[in-house]
Amino acid sequence: MRFARLAGLLLAAVAVVLWAVNMTVLQPLTEPIGPWSEQLPGNNAYWARDLRFATIVAVVLALVLAGRGDRRWIRLAVPLGGVWVAVDLAVDRADPTGARPTVLLAAGGCAVLAALATLLVRRTVDASAADRRAGQPIGTAHRCALAAAASVAGVLTMVAAGIESPTDREPELNPAAVAAAALLTALALGCALAAAPTPTWPRRWLAVGAGAATLVGIGLLRTVSPEDGRVLPEVLLGAVLLTALTLLAWDWPHGRPDWRRHALAALAALIAPMVMLLAAVLATMLLRIGAPFTALAGNSPIHAADSDVLLSLAGVLAGLGMAPLIAWPPALTGRRASPDPVPPLRSGSPH
Repeated sequence: MRFARLAGLLLAAVAVVLWAVNMTVLQPLTEPIGPWSEQLPGNNAYWARDLRFATIVAVVLALVLAGRGDRRWIRLAVPLGGVWVAVDLAVDRADPTGARPTVLLAAGGCAVLAALATLLVRRTVDASAADRRAGQPIGTAHRCALAAAASVAGVLTMVAAGIESPTDREPELNPAAVAAAALLTALALGCALAAAPTPTWPRRWLAVGAGAATLVGIGLLRTVSPEDGRVLPEVLLGAVLLTALTLLAWDWPHGRPDWRRHALAALAALIAPMVMLLAAVLATMLLRIGAPFTALAGNSPIHAADSDVLLSLAGVLAGLGMAPLIAWPPALTGRRASPDPVPPLRSGSPH
């Protein structure tokens, strides 16, 4: 994709700004006061933390997009995400609030991105002059990495769009969820389009249409109250987005999609993501993974009758679980399907 590097870096900067606002504006709203058991938070109390962790993952995915799936970018982007989580916990423990900390955190994060991007651009060496020309096909390994990043972003979009709080009445919750989900949607579609063998105009228009449909779906999902159930709209949202990712990233034999493959992908996208999300949530609940993060951030523990669940981590795990489908190697070869074989001539037939 011609503007993959610029788009990736811009989306990474947006993710940093959302992270800073989430830390200084939203996180304080989720922290109860007092050590008494009746005031301990319940399920989904730290929804701001999940949205913030989702933006940290978005930074990593944006760098994968900026590097067009290059391993050099991935090898630095993934550790950066881990370090960023550690910094997040330390900053959360300090409880910054107000405009000044917001600006400082956003500026500091963007400075780190700028330094890392400068280093990576200088170290990146393209294999050939053809690969250096924008819009040329990229290697299968790079395409698989981009498609896997698109898968993680797509499933995380479902998580961010459906995020809840104990009351679900905070006026800041819906805008924060929509902003994070919109960012992840842009990353998912951008990575999938960059994974295409050639970013043709039909694929670009498909990305625009899929993005518009997903944003409408996110808005409609936020209008559904948790009491009425958001599972079905969330499942449908994920199915539409993940199916669109296969249409964008996979090869189009003879210039058009292989509709049988995409129909099977749509069926899998309808069922598998939610199953994987539920499995990941149950696993993190049993392992009590969220409690150490809460303790390290200096926040009140979740009530014993409830669960400290990291939905963002479950989304990443489910996204990686869906990656073998989105990054299916036979669909990312970059080669056109072979023409139908010509039947051999029978013996004795006229020549």
